[in-house]
Amino acid sequence: MSDPEDREDRESRTAVLEAFADTIIPGEKRHPGDRAVAGVSTDGGAVASGAIDVLETPEGGMAPALDDLARALDGHAVRFRAEHGLPPDDREPFVGLGYADRLTLVGELLAPDHPERVMWAGLAMFSFMAFDTGAHLHTVDAIASGHPGLRILGFAPPDKDGLWRFPSYSYGRRLADIHPDTDRSGSPA
Repeated sequence: MSDPEDREDRESRTAVLEAFADTIIPGEKRHPGDRAVAGVSTDGGAVASGAIDVLETPEGGMAPALDDLARALDGHAVRFRAEHGLPPDDREPFVGLGYADRLTLVGELLAPDHPERVMWAGLAMFSFMAFDTGAHLHTVDAIASGHPGLRILGFAPPDKDGLWRFPSYSYGRRLADIHPDTDRSGSPA
């Protein structure tokens, strides 16, 4: 059985990371009391697209750093609040910021001259990956389940057999001849 304090810490960490992801690609609130998702969009954003699932995949390599990233983001929020005359919020320093303030702070963290830019850019990149690709899901399954990012982007569904074929070329013309060693599946022989 998990310790209630550990569960509370994990929920807090998740909320901070969701608030960051929602700042990168805003979404619709999941419920009226949703604090992590600011609700500045009327459709699903990075959070609804699975940003936390993508961040927590072992393949991405970010999972071991997530606790530290959430603490660091809250630390930056405490500083930001003090610098901008905002009331302190010991419980939710970053999550408790309004969307405009979150956006300003994240912009500072992603600025080319910020010393921690690389780690914040990595966190932002995973938010984009969740939305743009559903990286934690098989694409066929993501489309079938109505993945918000793929739906919003208009990602084409596969043919009935689960493969993608594009009889109409996106540029309106064929760009190259098929290599003679290409097999029927489209793979090189």
